[in-house]
Amino acid sequence: MIFIGGITPKIKILDDQPVLCPVCGLAQARYKRVDHYLNLFFIPLFRVKKGEPFLMCDRCERAVREMGPEYEQYLEKGEAACPECGRSLHPEFKYCPHCGKKV
Repeated sequence: MIFIGGITPKIKILDDQPVLCPVCGLAQARYKRVDHYLNLFFIPLFRVKKGEPFLMCDRCERAVREMGPEYEQYLEKGEAACPECGRSLHPEFKYCPHCGKKV
């Protein structure tokens, strides 16, 4: 008799509404959580550990908990204006989160 089982992680998206990413400036960051499930023959049966929520960007694939000092510097920076649409944005953003044009 062969038994195939184990515990595997699974990323769960908590909110489908994207927010601004503090690194790349695009509205492609979503709140996610990594839960661990008990699997039997590669079928998840039930959750054994619920993870902590975090913000992760779909484009640059950075999580807020990984940013540390980089995120603190983002909060301290002043604002700039997009040359295309004129709306305010962070000076280190490479793309405007409002019109999507490259800055």
